[in-house]
Amino acid sequence: MAQRTKTKNCCDASPVKLKADPTAGELAELAWAIAHPARVQIVRLLLARKACVCGEIVDCLPLAQSTVSQHLKILKDSGLIQGDVDGPRVCYCINPQQLHRLKALVADL
Repeated sequence: MAQRTKTKNCCDASPVKLKADPTAGELAELAWAIAHPARVQIVRLLLARKACVCGEIVDCLPLAQSTVSQHLKILKDSGLIQGDVDGPRVCYCINPQQLHRLKALVADL
């Protein structure tokens, strides 16, 4: 009969005091911005194409134009993407500084 080894239960850990983390809110906001599969797909699409107008993004996703626009707004509000108005169209692209910041915050977890 194999002998069981006692493993420490994660709930048995001694209390830990967390230091104030000024980046926690920033990470939470950026993580929320990509916390939907459609937004992840939009970010990947923009990384692959460098820039897209909204109609092109809509054509690549099985979503209504209004839904894609809502996702683009969330991504833009977070700073992960930028949108330049070109007449009646908006051309979206990745904001490389903000994407790098997200990657750095996740790496620091």
